[in-house]
Amino acid sequence: MSVEQSLLGQDTQYPDQYCPDILFPIARAANRTAIADVAGVAQGVDWWHVFELSWLDTLGKPCVAIGRLSVPANSVNLIESKSLKLYFNGLNFHRFASEADLIAQVEHDLSAAAQADVRLHLLSPHALKVDQPIGICLDHLTPIGFSDHPDVGLLSFDSAQQYVEDEQIYSDLLRSNCPVTNQPDWGTVFVRYRGKQICHKSLLAYIISFRRHCGFHEQCVERMFADLWRTFQPERLMVYAAYTRRGGLDINPCRISHADWLPTPLRLARQ
Repeated sequence: MSVEQSLLGQDTQYPDQYCPDILFPIARAANRTAIADVAGVAQGVDWWHVFELSWLDTLGKPCVAIGRLSVPANSVNLIESKSLKLYFNGLNFHRFASEADLIAQVEHDLSAAAQADVRLHLLSPHALKVDQPIGICLDHLTPIGFSDHPDVGLLSFDSAQQYVEDEQIYSDLLRSNCPVTNQPDWGTVFVRYRGKQICHKSLLAYIISFRRHCGFHEQCVERMFADLWRTFQPERLMVYAAYTRRGGLDINPCRISHADWLPTPLRLARQ
């Protein structure tokens, strides 16, 4: 289905009843055509935190939780975020006999939309701790150049080109835009790699070049992964973006070259 057919950017009524048909899948394949040779763009997980998750018990008493969704990167579809928000709003007045029944129903519906095995983990409203970013922050550096669009030409090796066994670097300066509404999306992006040392100033310039780029969160991370993989040809690579919350949801796509580099999902202070 085309994103132009979705509810993004349209005035919509919030549902007050269970409505799985509102979920809007978007095929991943179309965006991956130019990067299909990079296996890592389909390896990893999209973690979503659902902060406005509420339902009724059998007596009609409201229950609340924070939900963590895990959507495999190799799913046929991603799920458009506004439709997911409306889906969860539709659960607000739906009765479930237990948390297990709620989880089973949500996993069934989202797995059908994504065409993959989607998992939901419930956390109490106060259980999601705030993490500190791990790695070397790039944001005090002066980028080597600027571009109004994602520019792989900004990337370069460090002049010494020393071999790095394991380095993780990050920036809080990621900004991209919704491809339909053009609303800005903000995030922190982490890059972990093994190989010849990357020039930190060049990587910062590249990250900043997404500032006017229009793309869904998952697509931006996959483009970053593909550009870094092709440019630097590292032995291992991880790209993980922790985007800030919008509409009660935050989206955290992670792409990896090796399964054992899949990190534990984070929740940063500004999320």
